[in-house]
Amino acid sequence: MATCPECDFDEIDTADFEEGDTMSCPECGKNLVVTGADELEFADEDDDDLDDDEDLEEDEDEDEDDLDDEDDLDDEEEEVDE
Repeated sequence: MATCPECDFDEIDTADFEEGDTMSCPECGKNLVVTGADELEFADEDDDDLDDDEDLEEDEDEDEDDLDDEDDLDDEEEEVDE
């Protein structure tokens, strides 16, 4: 029996699985990969990292757009003041 690294559910039967096989935790549903006899790790750990990086890039782009909009407003206010 193996233990889920996410929720610590310790009754995951890995007897029918080989190293490299993927499965879902029956308790929390997290995608796991068999790394050895009764050993599990997160199967989609690398994918999560990529998603986080993409989210950060999108946030940075949005922040730059917001700054551009503020600059446009400043320009319009200067024109009105003149």
